[in-house]
Amino acid sequence: MKGKFVRAAQTGAVLALMAACAPMDPTIIPVSGQLPLKYSGPATGPAITAGDLMTRLYIFADDSMLGRRTGDVGNLKGTAYLEREVRRLGLVPAGENGTFFQDVPLIRRLPAASLRLGSDSLVLNTDFAVADPRAVIRAFSGMPVIYGGNVGQQGAELITPEQAAGKIVAVTGFPRAVIPMLRSAAAILYVDDANFSVMRRGGRGGVMIRPRMDTTTAAAPFVIPAATATKIFGVPFENVRPGTVGQVLTGSLSFSEVPLPGRNVVAVLPGSDPAVKGQYVALGAHNDHVGIRTAGPLDHDSLRAYNKAVEKIIMDRTGLVPSLPGRPATSEQAGWLAGIKVNVDSLRAIRAGRPDSVYNGADDDGSGSVGLLEIAEHLVSLPVKPKRSILFVWHTGEESGLLGSRWYTDNPTVPLDSVVGAINMDMVGRGAGSERGKTDRYVSLLGSRRISKEMGDIVDALNAKPEHKLEFDYQFDAPGHPERFYCRSDHWNYARMGIPVTFLSGGNHVDYHQLTDEAQYIDYPQFTRVILLAEDIVKTIANLDHRLVRDKPKPAPDTPCVQ
Repeated sequence: MKGKFVRAAQTGAVLALMAACAPMDPTIIPVSGQLPLKYSGPATGPAITAGDLMTRLYIFADDSMLGRRTGDVGNLKGTAYLEREVRRLGLVPAGENGTFFQDVPLIRRLPAASLRLGSDSLVLNTDFAVADPRAVIRAFSGMPVIYGGNVGQQGAELITPEQAAGKIVAVTGFPRAVIPMLRSAAAILYVDDANFSVMRRGGRGGVMIRPRMDTTTAAAPFVIPAATATKIFGVPFENVRPGTVGQVLTGSLSFSEVPLPGRNVVAVLPGSDPAVKGQYVALGAHNDHVGIRTAGPLDHDSLRAYNKAVEKIIMDRTGLVPSLPGRPATSEQAGWLAGIKVNVDSLRAIRAGRPDSVYNGADDDGSGSVGLLEIAEHLVSLPVKPKRSILFVWHTGEESGLLGSRWYTDNPTVPLDSVVGAINMDMVGRGAGSERGKTDRYVSLLGSRRISKEMGDIVDALNAKPEHKLEFDYQFDAPGHPERFYCRSDHWNYARMGIPVTFLSGGNHVDYHQLTDEAQYIDYPQFTRVILLAEDIVKTIANLDHRLVRDKPKPAPDTPCVQ
């Protein structure tokens, strides 16, 4: 799932505490359990089984796939495996030029920027960082900085667009909606220590499809720490009030662009009814993850023990899930983290140390990716195929901003108005995850009634069957939910085109975007239950005697996503 958890506090504490030997609650020290680190299973068969899913996932989430980062060789390895499988299964190529691949024109955009405060030059990634690698090229000279207020706080005092016009506006918070004041600024300085620490490490640049933006009016976005803001305003930044004018800045923002390989994998199972085989039910997952830890390996067992301790403490004291992205530790929580001690000696009594640097992405989204393969193998085996055709799409670039699904829905290889519904699976291998009070049959469900009430009714009716009965959780589908999960996975790009969608997910957990998201920690019985339900949903919609009823008009494709 798209989004990054700020891990700086965790990583630093792990390194500092690797050799600590204080007692620790044994219930939060992980052991390998019954599943091995490495596994080579038998050949898969037509039935959807936990064994088949395990065989596939240990291949797709292996260290040899190098974390499947978008634009890197690991993603090419992952998509090559998917292509071999769909070819073996006998699906029909639905990519480009008679292949299973659709090329996505990715680039890596490397920022170059300068800021000068009077006669003093500020240092990129020391005093400031570029907030958005998709930003436009801009230059500005001798412009005063004005504090605009907290744009992330509803009802906060903000300066007017007239006050901001032609100036560089410093703000706190990150807006979730358009702020008129910011549209009239020449540049924006987001004052945020936590996000500055994250963005300054983005030296590899941002992976994206080349942006098409209005280069004449867009403000240049930067993020700065409070220390830099203090230099600009000449007083401690916490004392600065909206409308305060600081020193004059001169600067520029530019980028270099490096082409990168990227590809969706697209296949079709043709429908059996000539009258409706030209219609499609889409089934999607994302084939990418976040690659390799460039700062070097960490000890896998102590990292997982530490993260489980973090989860236990924060859940006990706040009820919040600590692994949610975009939620850095508060000062109080940082104190809790600093007090955690990992009993490394007890871990070493279980097994030798295991240096780990690969973000395997077994759940995110190896689970959805191999789940699609398992459904495909089952449907291919049926003596009578579903009436409508089934469109399988493994999207690249979800972790980089839903890039592959955006490209596919803007450049579809089948007529998009022939897609009657889309089911997206992202992180479906872990059951209840960190959700308290949930059973191991837990599934988070999003979007199923937002465009087609009928789709939601079908999903609920199928789940009521004795062979399913999963525990649906609709809380993250609530309008305005702050985590915005509805906007953060590939189904959104189908929804923006007016296609009814359903998003199945197991939710976040202690291994989300961690080195420890590996095949050995997957809950294979629950994983199987979700895939069986998804297969039932796809087949039922494909066999309807009518097209899914859409309750809402088709939106403009560039309408921003609203949770």
